[in-house]
Amino acid sequence: MTEIQKQNAPYAVAALVLGICSLLFGCFFVGLVCGIVGLVLANKGLATYQTDPALYSGYGMLKAGKITSILGIIFGAIYVFYYIIAVAILGAAGFAWLDWMSMFS
Repeated sequence: MTEIQKQNAPYAVAALVLGICSLLFGCFFVGLVCGIVGLVLANKGLATYQTDPALYSGYGMLKAGKITSILGIIFGAIYVFYYIIAVAILGAAGFAWLDWMSMFS
């Protein structure tokens, strides 16, 4: 009897790689982009997998890619929020310092 070799689910490897990259580069803006692209690919792969699960293997990679992409998006969003707050605080402090220095001139 010959065993039919199942192929990996579409986008499973790409979603997993992009999800891992989104975690690794989460402290840069690249992580947010990788996470979004990885999540889109994971959702497309899951939709294709669920049309005929008997044809594909690699469901675990799709789920792991989706989870790591979501975590990467969360970390990236936190970093963007932190960056905006830090720039606002530093900008306000700079303007306050300039205003304070103008009192002595």
